[in-house]
Amino acid sequence: MADSATMTDVKNSTTLMPNYAVVLHNDQDHSIAFVIEMISKVCKYGRDKSMALAMRVHYEGRAHVWIGPLELAELKCEQLTNCGADPYNDKHVDKPLNVTVEKLP
Repeated sequence: MADSATMTDVKNSTTLMPNYAVVLHNDQDHSIAFVIEMISKVCKYGRDKSMALAMRVHYEGRAHVWIGPLELAELKCEQLTNCGADPYNDKHVDKPLNVTVEKLP
């Protein structure tokens, strides 16, 4: 059986994993409707939250659309980047959404 000093050391040494943000950057190529739809689909948010984030991207130039562990942040980033063409835009836009992953303080 472990002594109480060892058990205390183990309890006190627990650290949290750092969080990472999936950052969506504004561009002039994708429609707001497409951005809202993709945020909703990839991040599993309702329409209101997805719309608020899309508007923040539009007006502020960027927004943290998802926050969590690095592996999931990289997956969400890849999923947003690989969303395909914007069907709501009159011109054929086949370039990906501009998405990055940033470590949070």
